Amino acid sequence: MNMQAPIDAVVEVTKLNKNVPSPDGELQILQDISFVVHKGETVAIVGTSGAGKSTLLGLLAGLDEPSSGSVRIQGQELFDLDEDGRARLRGECMGFVFQMFQLLPGLTALENVMLPLELVGRGNSQTAARDVLHRVGLGARLQHYPKQLSGGEQQRVALARAFAPRPAILLADEPTGNLDARTGAQVIDLIFELNRELGTTLLLVTHDQHLAQRCKRVLRLEAGRCVSEVAQ
Repeated sequence: MNMQAPIDAVVEVTKLNKNVPSPDGELQILQDISFVVHKGETVAIVGTSGAGKSTLLGLLAGLDEPSSGSVRIQGQELFDLDEDGRARLRGECMGFVFQMFQLLPGLTALENVMLPLELVGRGNSQTAARDVLHRVGLGARLQHYPKQLSGGEQQRVALARAFAPRPAILLADEPTGNLDARTGAQVIDLIFELNRELGTTLLLVTHDQHLAQRCKRVLRLEAGRCVSEVAQ
């Protein structure tokens, strides 16, 4: 694997390891993971349950710390930053989509999408949030609360929230895992349409082979190791 990082590299992972305590000593969750993701790429991270996919995504987001190795985000060594610094970096250049939607129940669809814009001090947050909610087909649901929305609608709000700040990188963890096949297919189409329009770099964890096949590259994890990297 060619690990020379080009000037358009937005994610550079080098010899990343993650160990956790276990009754039998240390359990190695990730072992010597290395890869580079270029600007605008779409990359699927696949593997069986327990292979380390979600752990890897958490490390890329700086939500957890590795036992060793490095992650560079747009040239910044992530783990040279303290927790507040990593939080600022996430707010400035990352968006997130989760399997369980993670919408705030006390906020309307519009307010959920406005929140990350306001947290980074983005002006005209309401206008930007309205625009992206219209873009995902929810212009008539702006004032609805999550409990008043279907699962597919909630995930579209989550997509709008993730893409509204126009992040350089979008990290998605099983974004269709809680949706039926038809709704999941609609959400997949939206992810890639928004990705193309905004030029976002997309990394997603998925068990959905259809979703993985839509990506330009696939990283396959097995027992914490990257056993294959396939360009499609």
